[in-house]
Amino acid sequence: MQYHYSALHDPESLNSTPPTSSPAILPPTTSSPLRYDHAREMFRNAHDFILNNPQFTHFSSGGFGIERLLKHSIPDAFHNSSARYPPPKCHLGTRKDYIALVNDWALGVSDRKEPILWMRGPFGIGKSAVAQSCAEALVPMNKLVATLFFSRSNANRDDPRRVFTSIAYQVAAICPSFREIVDKRMIDDPALATKSLSTQFEDLLVHPLGRVNTADRGLDGRVVIIDGLDECRGTAAQCEIIQIIATSTHNRTTPFRWFITSRPEDVIIRTMNSAAVSPIRSCIELPVSRAIDHEILTYLTDELKEIQESYGLPGSWPSEEALALLVKHGAGLWIYVATMVRFIKDENSYGPKDQLRIVLEFVKNVSAKAGVDNPLAEMDFFIP
Repeated sequence: MQYHYSALHDPESLNSTPPTSSPAILPPTTSSPLRYDHAREMFRNAHDFILNNPQFTHFSSGGFGIERLLKHSIPDAFHNSSARYPPPKCHLGTRKDYIALVNDWALGVSDRKEPILWMRGPFGIGKSAVAQSCAEALVPMNKLVATLFFSRSNANRDDPRRVFTSIAYQVAAICPSFREIVDKRMIDDPALATKSLSTQFEDLLVHPLGRVNTADRGLDGRVVIIDGLDECRGTAAQCEIIQIIATSTHNRTTPFRWFITSRPEDVIIRTMNSAAVSPIRSCIELPVSRAIDHEILTYLTDELKEIQESYGLPGSWPSEEALALLVKHGAGLWIYVATMVRFIKDENSYGPKDQLRIVLEFVKNVSAKAGVDNPLAEMDFFIP
């Protein structure tokens, strides 16, 4: 409660000119008896009382803790964040086997019973697209509880200190009883979100979940998706995150399943293959493979068809030869063909016909300079 007042206790004050506005009276409220009693005691024995330009502000602590938790989270890294829109996701009809594999694991209907599912693959292979597609598929089934898509190129999305705060915030968003507990905990200890990762995990997830009937609240078996763990700042932190999650799943202190994607970095491989983690995690390889050329062709055909219709281009555009060349130089790497499509549909250009012509000339000329059938080597030539 904030008060701006002039209490007239002395004779000189009694002669002051009263304000033109009517005196404000603090009304009693049943919702805040302690505040009212405090205010009443403040004005005890006051007489000829006048409030000059009164401003009364009612403060309630409810929700302050959650707001504080949000400030220490990474909302830009959530699967439905506007900062990631439009997010990378699998084109319709592509990566169906991998999406089904993850979703079956999430629903507990696959042979993979381990609570941690690790998908690993090289840069640009489409791990984030698979993770995003899985997240969107799990939402309507009420099987998703939290997501975190790391990005090394975005300083706001690579902070390991905000991993468990972000997860706790998302759990709080769907579970009121959990939210009340965490809200109070953050009010009681405002520095909690700055403490060690293990302390955050215990105080923001393990302990609150231990006071909630997770089965009744529909939290049991829900999935946490952590995409691009290798893009989280610091290899030591990456390992610690894995170890904390593994310990919790082993001891069953949290009711979740954990889907983690990363590049096959040595430090992550060693941690995932350690004696403490390997028994409770299953691994999916997402390799670079020409076996998905038909999926890439489907993607390119649909995307360029949409551009053709939007710009009123002839039905013969693009030619089959152009599509075949793009598929060939994609070499099974999604990031390459996705980059080409974005370039072709760039609205700040001479139009898709000229943009496609530039791309075709590029892949012919640059591939000769690169000397190998390597789309990443070709993409280096984009960089000045």
